[in-house]
Amino acid sequence: MNNTSLTEREANIYSPLSLAFLGDSVYDTLVREYLLKQANMPVSKLHSAKIKLVCAEFQSDAYDTISEHLSEHELAVLKRGRNATGNTVPKHADAAQYRRATAVECLFGYLYLTGRQDRISELFEIIINQSENVTQSV
Repeated sequence: MNNTSLTEREANIYSPLSLAFLGDSVYDTLVREYLLKQANMPVSKLHSAKIKLVCAEFQSDAYDTISEHLSEHELAVLKRGRNATGNTVPKHADAAQYRRATAVECLFGYLYLTGRQDRISELFEIIINQSENVTQSV
């Protein structure tokens, strides 16, 4: 995945929305891999399940789930993402949910840039484990 990691200082140069831009892709890929490994199913069913796990509402809930597991520095990155301005809010989410979802994506982007794949995997596992009721409907 990421061959040349940035230092924390270098990663902090990027805006929270730029980090979220990358983190969205990282998170989406993890969800797709997770769902694919759950069962061999039609792609339409995979897509429907993915939508449930990448929507702003679900990611907003993930914000609460992982907050208590973060270091001070990770929590600062999360809050920086939450407080970023310039977000346009989709019709299916309120502004608070969307900002919290952006925060989770910001953290995932930051961790990816700094080469912390193991930490990304840990946090994703925590998120997925708390969401059993969503993933059981897959």
